[in-house]
Amino acid sequence: MAFRFSWVLAFLLIQVFFWIIWKLKDRSRDSIFPNASEKVRAVSRLNLDKSRIEWRNRLILIGLALLALAASGPQIGMRVRPIERKGVDLVIALDTSTSMDAEDVTPSRLAKAKFELGRLIRKLKGDRVAIIVFAGSSHLYLPLTTDYEAALLFLNEIDTDMIPTQGTALSSAMNTAMNAFTEETDKFKVMLMVTDGEDHEGQAVELATQAVKSGLMINTVGVGSEMGSLIPLKGKDRNTNEYKRDRDGKLITSTLNERILIDIASAGNGSFFWFDNNRDTHEDIALAIENMEKKTISTHEFSEYEDRYQSFALLAFGFLVWGFVMPTRPREKS
Repeated sequence: MAFRFSWVLAFLLIQVFFWIIWKLKDRSRDSIFPNASEKVRAVSRLNLDKSRIEWRNRLILIGLALLALAASGPQIGMRVRPIERKGVDLVIALDTSTSMDAEDVTPSRLAKAKFELGRLIRKLKGDRVAIIVFAGSSHLYLPLTTDYEAALLFLNEIDTDMIPTQGTALSSAMNTAMNAFTEETDKFKVMLMVTDGEDHEGQAVELATQAVKSGLMINTVGVGSEMGSLIPLKGKDRNTNEYKRDRDGKLITSTLNERILIDIASAGNGSFFWFDNNRDTHEDIALAIENMEKKTISTHEFSEYEDRYQSFALLAFGFLVWGFVMPTRPREKS
């Protein structure tokens, strides 16, 4: 048994306190009117039944006590009901190659991607999420989980120094994504590949076709602008010291490879999105996920106390009405 408003029980304790005082005081008096004359006492004995008056007072006090108990919100017993949580398994593959430090998207490609993905994770409802980081190789950074706060913490720690092997291995990220799913089901598996699209292996489209056969839908998100940007090389203080150059000493301009990302999304039965300063946001991706068919990820029973104030309120009403209408005159002798 529990009480929703336990502080109301203080009124019940106050009532008990005054009842004790009243009983102790009543014992020291033998009449309803202890200071009255004998004539008045005789009349009162004819017109008032002391026993009935005492019972009436008891009924009213019990009614007030039950009313205070009802106002405290008593909760008795348990109510058990099944709850189903439905969602999809979402694997986010985030490119951490040095080209993601390009600043053609404010404040940088990687920062923009993390910002939008963080807002996307906050919008998830019942879906499981995993994070893969990839550059020249890929790693499962966070396994599938429904702990969105943990996912946000892991996401915030991602930077372009996580994987020393540079490059953009899209196919490696896809293989890691397919291995991230622990259950072999035909639907409800979604991969969100967030990258600037510089595929250094050239096998991503073929692998996306194979992924569809295993039930994995692949959505791609391009990060960057059409004009592209130089790739800053940042020192230990995270300030830009110079820009990346090729073997001939020429500055490298990183541009978004839109074509390959569209091809991957098409082969993977997914959609292509574009993160830059003026294009798609997390809301477009969240809407696409929301419209997908959901699976029951877990079913459990939720137990809670059942409110029972109605019974106490009804009893209080009955006692109070009984106490106020109860006659106090003595019964007429036949």
